[in-house]
Amino acid sequence: MSTVTYLEDGPSVLSLYEGFFAGGARILHTAVIRSLDATTSQRHSVLSLSDRVQREFTAQRISSDNSYRRLTSAGVPVRALRRTPTGPITTSQLKRVAQSVAKADVVLSLKEQPLTVLGKVDTSGTPLITCLHRSDPEHQGAGVQELIDLDRAGLLTAAVCCAESTQRAYHEATGIPLKRLPVFPNGVDLDRFRTDAGLRTGKRAELGVIGDAPVVMIAARFDAMKNIPLFVRAARRFVQEHPDAHLVMCGAGMTAENPAFAALVAEELGWWPALQTNLHALGIQSQMAPLYNAADLITLTSAFGEAAPLCLLEGMACGAVPVTTPVGDAPAMVGDLRLVAGFDPVEMAESWKAAFAQREEHFERIFRNRERLSEQRLFDAYAGLIKESVGSALIPVAV
Repeated sequence: MSTVTYLEDGPSVLSLYEGFFAGGARILHTAVIRSLDATTSQRHSVLSLSDRVQREFTAQRISSDNSYRRLTSAGVPVRALRRTPTGPITTSQLKRVAQSVAKADVVLSLKEQPLTVLGKVDTSGTPLITCLHRSDPEHQGAGVQELIDLDRAGLLTAAVCCAESTQRAYHEATGIPLKRLPVFPNGVDLDRFRTDAGLRTGKRAELGVIGDAPVVMIAARFDAMKNIPLFVRAARRFVQEHPDAHLVMCGAGMTAENPAFAALVAEELGWWPALQTNLHALGIQSQMAPLYNAADLITLTSAFGEAAPLCLLEGMACGAVPVTTPVGDAPAMVGDLRLVAGFDPVEMAESWKAAFAQREEHFERIFRNRERLSEQRLFDAYAGLIKESVGSALIPVAV
């Protein structure tokens, strides 16, 4: 006798990326896609509107990007237009975008920049969800106006915010109702980012750290938003008290090949005897967990724009104590006002000194609440929103 079971035939979900380049938003969105494609009936794919990027004195090609590699290794289809993000989009390329959108049941726009292209194709009838990862709508170019226009045209299903600060800022800037600006807080893979004594010992030895010398780390691109001069000027004061300290700086443009970076370091730290051995300007890194484990402090010096910085979550998950400026949701994320410093280098350096001295206390508090850093709630929230936006299609299958 044959019975009939109903299996869910999940929606086809297309994510639009402006491009593939190092950054927290792409890392996070990539993790969401990988998880949902593997654990739900949803079928995910990605269309990148460019195949190469030149940012922060660094040429980044899609084939060398870690997020691209993680997607393709997981079997998620990825296609890219042969252009740069600032280059003109041709008629044939626009047709490719339209064809991809037409095949999708749901479209996700990673941040609002792809909306400028989406506004030129017919998305009517296809649920559109924009994924917002900043707290400064005024710095996001024409994409914000496109977000407003698409919403007013009734084409925007929702705009997911990664932080409370994002929701507040975009509600004020666009007038989109709060119920269509849901907050899905960022999270990290706690199996991948975890404390590991072996990694810590090995990486500190590789860096040349002696004993308990402090290691202060920043993971950011060399950009005005990230306020790298604040980090370097605070470091100048910190190493006067801790001359054996090591400074780890990674991210696009954080190399001696970047003349602006090199000039900043020379001006502020050129006198430091340990400069040549204890400053590690590493550029873009694909394996961050060993560096986070090696660090005593993970710091964020951003001046604006941050929402829920991934570097703080990843660093905390690996045992590094966070110190941040009061931007976005970062103060709430670190969970202790002693770990929030102003934009003055002296104040930042003093916060580093105190955090290093109190690192065991902070580590124990963060470790007790480690589960709050997990990305699983984020995955569940996205899965539910996508399902809700299209409903469930059920097909009978003979068993």
